[in-house]
Amino acid sequence: MNQQEAYSTVFKEYPDILDVVQMSGLLKVSKKTAYKLLKLGKIDCLKVGREYKIPKVNVIRYLRIG
Repeated sequence: MNQQEAYSTVFKEYPDILDVVQMSGLLKVSKKTAYKLLKLGKIDCLKVGREYKIPKVNVIRYLRIG
């Protein structure tokens, strides 16, 4: 499965831009672990005010699908 197929099929129920709760659900990890991944730079994200916004494609890259 390449990255485009994963983006359009595997994670289709998730929005294109995720928040930390959605990302933790997608990865099946705790919110604490999700924040840790973001703060360590393992998953690229945008910080808007106090919130993290994570493009779904960055989570797919982290998983190395494709």
